[in-house]
Amino acid sequence: MNGFSLAWRSVIRKPIKSVLLFVTVFTISLLLLSGMSSGKATIQMQDNTRQAIGAGLLLEENEADRHRRMDELSGQLDHKEGSAGGYHQEKIIINGVESWRTWTDNSFETLLVEDIEKIASTEGIADYNISTVTTAARPVDFIRIEDEDVDQYSDFGGVSLIGNKDMSMDSNFLSGNAFITDGRMIKEGEKDVCAISAELADKNQLEIGCRIRFGNCRDKEDDMTYEAEVVGIYQVNQPIAPYMFGDTYRSENIIFTDLDFPEKVDGKAGDPLYEKAYFKIADVNDYESVKKSVMGADIAWERYDLIDNNGNMNTLSANFNEMEKYSKILVWVISGASLIILFLIFLFWMKSRNREIGIMLSMGTAKIRILAQIMTEALMIAAVAMLISFSAAPKVSGLTADYLVEQQIQSAEEQDLLDEGKVAFSYEKSEQNVVGVQAEITLGMLIQDAMGITLFITISVCVSGIAILKRNPKDILLDL
Repeated sequence: MNGFSLAWRSVIRKPIKSVLLFVTVFTISLLLLSGMSSGKATIQMQDNTRQAIGAGLLLEENEADRHRRMDELSGQLDHKEGSAGGYHQEKIIINGVESWRTWTDNSFETLLVEDIEKIASTEGIADYNISTVTTAARPVDFIRIEDEDVDQYSDFGGVSLIGNKDMSMDSNFLSGNAFITDGRMIKEGEKDVCAISAELADKNQLEIGCRIRFGNCRDKEDDMTYEAEVVGIYQVNQPIAPYMFGDTYRSENIIFTDLDFPEKVDGKAGDPLYEKAYFKIADVNDYESVKKSVMGADIAWERYDLIDNNGNMNTLSANFNEMEKYSKILVWVISGASLIILFLIFLFWMKSRNREIGIMLSMGTAKIRILAQIMTEALMIAAVAMLISFSAAPKVSGLTADYLVEQQIQSAEEQDLLDEGKVAFSYEKSEQNVVGVQAEITLGMLIQDAMGITLFITISVCVSGIAILKRNPKDILLDL
């Protein structure tokens, strides 16, 4: 009778031991597959979140290069009064002391449209937005929001305008902090339109379709005014961080406009001051490659800072970015515990079969053959257990992944409670909702699971068998 037949007879002859090993291997297999799939489920979920929220790149002026350019232009003027490249300097006398006054105009400070358009034409960029610097404007036929307890003498007494090429990609709306409550956002290409805060609308009884006028805030004698139609009313979760001190720049007095409106009100039509540009990436899975392509655009990069503008995406996935690590730890813990449990099971097997092993050794059966038979028995049971576990694994893995996600969310909520009152946010963090977790069982996972369990069984049988097989038949039989 061959070894396989002997192993099979031994399996069915000792059903309790066989069932014990079957249940153990089945459980181990399920746990290992659940741990591995939970890690993969996390990555898939983050990718889905990234795709839903989107990701982009933010272009801003590099402050160090700005100072470098100012020094360079000042050197060109050779300590003389004059202007060069949007930089100006003049000699002034203060209390009899000679000094220099320097300033820059919009042409020096603004992001260059031609550079923005070069970046926007990069393959993988779906759309882009340009935002103006926050511009003070004088309200003409409406009243702004003021703090009555604050001296307004040093304040401009105005409101602040922010122009956008595409209002939906303004950072305040991308973050989820600002949202439209009535009307709509400003569309690209529209002229002389605006969106005001709900507080400003309530104070002045303004509605969608009303027209409000603005004047130059720095020149109160300038009678020229500019009119804009209210097309949207917005609300914020948390006050927008002010651009500067004073009620002119407070959150309720911020008015979003079309891209060209602020420069007209400021008396600088045709001379815009663009503060930042946002580039939306079409497919977040190509994020790194698109960013690399953008960096290859033929522009003076030393003039700019290119920022990974995916903070909102990171906020939404922050609760889950440790799950893959936890999944790996779970797999290692399961592996260690499984090895110990299997060793104890096979140690019990060996001791319960002392008589059988002693007789086989007395009959001249080689120790390696006895060990091979026990190994064959174990692998036969394990093979059946693993095959059945493979069919049950998808359901169990999904439950495991859901549990880990819930634990991460609960942990994040507890941390938020601990941080409450300690940290002041400039905007309300986006509400995070998990709509589902996909835990996929791949062929690679099945192979790893089968190989791992086979290795555990091999190690356990060999180690537990040493204690018995190193003894001679006479000593084994005398212990019975």
